[in-house]
Amino acid sequence: MNDTKHLKLASLCVKDHLVEAKVKPHALPLMPTSSFEFEDAQESIDAFIDTSKTHVYSRYGNPTVDAAARKLALLEGVNLSDTPACVLCSTGMAAISTLLSAILSQGDAILTQGSIYGGTTELLNKVFTKMGIKTIFVDLRDEAKVREAISTNPEIKLIYVETPSNPSLQCVDLKKLSTLAQDLGVRTAIDNTFATPYLQRPFEYGIDYIIHSTTKFLNGHGNSLAGAILCRSHDEMKEKIWPHVKLLGTSCAVFDAWLLNTGMRTLAIRMERHCDNAEALAQYLSEHPKVSHVNYPGLPHHESHSIASAQMTRYGGMLSFELRAGLEGGKTLMTALNMCSIAPTLGDVDTLVLHPASSSHLRVEREMRIANGITDGLVRCSVGIESIEDIIADYDQALAQC
Repeated sequence: MNDTKHLKLASLCVKDHLVEAKVKPHALPLMPTSSFEFEDAQESIDAFIDTSKTHVYSRYGNPTVDAAARKLALLEGVNLSDTPACVLCSTGMAAISTLLSAILSQGDAILTQGSIYGGTTELLNKVFTKMGIKTIFVDLRDEAKVREAISTNPEIKLIYVETPSNPSLQCVDLKKLSTLAQDLGVRTAIDNTFATPYLQRPFEYGIDYIIHSTTKFLNGHGNSLAGAILCRSHDEMKEKIWPHVKLLGTSCAVFDAWLLNTGMRTLAIRMERHCDNAEALAQYLSEHPKVSHVNYPGLPHHESHSIASAQMTRYGGMLSFELRAGLEGGKTLMTALNMCSIAPTLGDVDTLVLHPASSSHLRVEREMRIANGITDGLVRCSVGIESIEDIIADYDQALAQC
């Protein structure tokens, strides 16, 4: 840094004055700068030739953002010999769209399931279709259907899966799916938002790419938006995926990354409480006479119980259910809840409810919704970390009004 002691007051106001000190902050510092300075012209030239060796511009990378990405990479790779690569994006949808644009080309196709987040379905059908990338929907739990789809559609280059899925909580056997995909020469990607790496680590089952909406459980406090892309190969991240983040401008904001990092510090203890409460609420709802069915893989009778038991450490904080009174009953219940909130998100520390058919899956064709268990009366619940007695009491009084 050039000497600034000779500058006038107005100039001194503009300049920042870092004081060198041999101290290490215990908490991750927030570095909200758009760009980084260089000592001379040659340093600037060298930096732009290889931006991985230093920081140049926060769209390319930022120390705070990189630290949060590194933490998530360590979590997803905790049992791997090599830590995977991770890049943070501005939102979960930015992560999905950036990954797909990076690894797919015009004429390629994606194989996915009908029971995924409605925004993802809409992205595939409305945006990537215009880019000449087709989407084919099958039940990814059915090996024969997956084989048939790929054999009759050789343009399929990627299998995209959610497990547990949003909002029906269906689970797909990741080891079986990745083995099949490798046998057929197809890559695999998973949205691991519902489970987080605390409950499920897809790289251990052979999955190629992992997506997160870190807005949800990873952050946990509902105060930021961000997403993440992870892959096993650092070279592929640097040469193929990161350039799309940089050029599309989908990189993560510094403050959001800082909030994400802060949230991840309590991920382990929060997820234990989310799981405890979700298991108890699912059991309560499954025994209530006004509830027709509950989707929660932790229930022994749930269709995905055995798969979830094999590849997840616990069953998560998400569930969905339907009342015998159908749509009107669901609307009455949601309005009658006092402590639990109606909100279009999930994974916060407080309990949140949502009506998928009129919100998250509003623009998904009704026929597809119904076929995948996303009925007009389905209610999704993100179970928080409050006292379980208070959560059940709130549901109890609300169900009494249905």
